[in-house]
Amino acid sequence: MIQTILFDLDGTLIDTNPLILKSFEHTLSYYYPDRTFTQAELLPFIGPTLEKSFSEMNADQWKEMVAFYRSYNIAMHDALVLEYPGVLDGLRQLKQQGYKMAVVTSKSRRVALQGIELFGLTHLFDAVIAADDVTEEKPAVEPFEKAMALLGATREETIMVGDNDTDIHGGKNAGLKTVAVGWAIKGRPYLEALQPDVIIDSMEQLGDWIEAENAKAD
Repeated sequence: MIQTILFDLDGTLIDTNPLILKSFEHTLSYYYPDRTFTQAELLPFIGPTLEKSFSEMNADQWKEMVAFYRSYNIAMHDALVLEYPGVLDGLRQLKQQGYKMAVVTSKSRRVALQGIELFGLTHLFDAVIAADDVTEEKPAVEPFEKAMALLGATREETIMVGDNDTDIHGGKNAGLKTVAVGWAIKGRPYLEALQPDVIIDSMEQLGDWIEAENAKAD
């Protein structure tokens, strides 16, 4: 029986894509002033940690680039982060139905909590696992196992919901059923290639899918 839901944050529960893309544009235009990056070139940066993205791009200046990115990202956070239609109400409904819920994110705890608090969601989650809390981020199993331990959950009763390969591959690595959100910026063909257990187009559909899965388990 599914009783526990782990959620990615960015691009899954709150629409941070405008903020993330603007932050990368701002950073890369500063460090690479002679080059213009298209949105298609920026999309692969969404998902991995900043450390991974920038260190692979610039081995000498990546730490400076991370700090530059974060300074802009934090300053512009509340102005650029948006709601996804129906997602926050759906979260509240799932909480009312008694599911244990946690956020598992690759961003820093400070910025993750800023996003959660911005929309008044703090009370909905039993735990938040951020990059600061683990030695290996998604898709490693550590963040998922730490969340389940805090919630007293087993892998058989836990699912992972996200919009990126780190979420789906990470959930699979941890032995969880995985759910991809159809509003992911990278598009449905990208999600289908990840082979999650299901792709949902609304939080209501997530609740219906869980009920159907639990009915099969009775």
